[in-house]
Amino acid sequence: MPGPRRDRPAVLLLLGALLAADLYFHLWPRARRELGRIPAGRIPPGCPCPAPAAPALRRLFAHPLYRAAPPGPAEPLLGAREALRYYRRKAARWNRRQRLQREQPGGSSAALRAEAGWLQFQLGISRHGLYPRSSAAVTRLLRELREMRTVSADYSQDEKALLGACDCSQVVKPSGVHLKLVLRFQDFGKAMFKPMRQKREEETPEDFFYFVDFQRHNAEIAAFHLDRILDFRRVPPTVGRLVNVTRDILEVTKNEVLQSVFFVSPASNVCFFAKCPYMCKTEYAVCGSPHLLEGSLSAFLPSLSLAPRLSIPNPWIRSYSFHGKEEWEVNPHYCNTVREIYPYSSSNRLLNIVDMAIFDFLIGNMDRHHYEMFTKFGDDGFLLHLDNARGFGRHSHDEISILAPLSQCCVIKRTTLLKLQLLAEPEYQLSDMMRESLLQDPLAPVLTEPHLLALDRRLQLVLGTVGKCIDTLGEATVVANDTRQPQSPAGHRARLGS
Repeated sequence: MPGPRRDRPAVLLLLGALLAADLYFHLWPRARRELGRIPAGRIPPGCPCPAPAAPALRRLFAHPLYRAAPPGPAEPLLGAREALRYYRRKAARWNRRQRLQREQPGGSSAALRAEAGWLQFQLGISRHGLYPRSSAAVTRLLRELREMRTVSADYSQDEKALLGACDCSQVVKPSGVHLKLVLRFQDFGKAMFKPMRQKREEETPEDFFYFVDFQRHNAEIAAFHLDRILDFRRVPPTVGRLVNVTRDILEVTKNEVLQSVFFVSPASNVCFFAKCPYMCKTEYAVCGSPHLLEGSLSAFLPSLSLAPRLSIPNPWIRSYSFHGKEEWEVNPHYCNTVREIYPYSSSNRLLNIVDMAIFDFLIGNMDRHHYEMFTKFGDDGFLLHLDNARGFGRHSHDEISILAPLSQCCVIKRTTLLKLQLLAEPEYQLSDMMRESLLQDPLAPVLTEPHLLALDRRLQLVLGTVGKCIDTLGEATVVANDTRQPQSPAGHRARLGS
């Protein structure tokens, strides 16, 4: 018989040492924390390890600039009882129609809940923005958009209007030619679904006109996160999701036109396309892999019956043709004309236009032909930053003309400027804030690194434009006080002249 192996004691000693180290360094500290001897996140006395840093976003949102109370009361957009009554009636009618169609495959009823994230989000809209800075409803809504089962799918209203009514002689494509769908969920909430049309690492070709560019699902997601970091809160909550196009769209839609545009590709992937003369060809289709397809889901705003909105042409609208330019593109004093027109002459509308231009410049969006606002809040209401899918197309190019409202009018809100300057500081660098924020999305990474770094570069260009205006006209003329007590928080005073 072979004798005992001489290396066994050494192996046993090694295994014993590894087990002891695991117990001492991992299991024992966890047990002590659970017993309350060491509070979580706190380093015991004598430990050489540095305390873990707080997440950068948490530090940003804890900054005094983000905790200052906005001027005036937070007037709500909706009355809770009226909204709940309205949606209950609407849900009842929708479910009745579904019951009548039960003989057809697909579809099911939706149960309206007062605590649903989409409803609480709508009830939280106020004069100060689409949601409060700390909103549990938005967090819950984003989670529900990721997880909720769909019960119906349909074209959006503008796409329905285009069916059979597209004017192909127009160079400008009307709204709706880029495929988007309205998905309804089991809690009666709705979201706008935009599928992936362009890979993250692809740039828009430099020869493309902005009005024929792709619409990117990841741009919609990133725009929501950037809008929240800038503290505008004017983009509806948006999240990424892998959608099963067969189960979540084809099998639940009652729209025969939508059903007719589904097909199986030679690679056995399920695909569909928009039903419009511009894009009613299979080469414009989007395809799953074989069923799963990336897309963005943007929460719906309140029904127009509850909260009417105005759609207003942007004074700095671009020329949507291959030839010709708008007046602002050739007249450097164009803003003087705008200032004489109501309501830009007597409200903060022009300041809100400048906010929107800064936002669009950071994301590279040249397609802001209109803006919307709630009629309830009057001329001083905030502008909605909707439809941002043409942003983040080219990280290697900064389209300075987007900043025309700022460079021509030389005016900016004090609160906007202070936050932009804060986000230019190394401790709160905009690219770092966006990188951390976008990691929360299920489709992370949402943006490539060059797009994140482009945000820092463009932010410096915005601050440089403001600096030139201040050098020319003076800070008192350029920086508009939009707070009751204009001040930079003690200990965090921004440098207006930098």
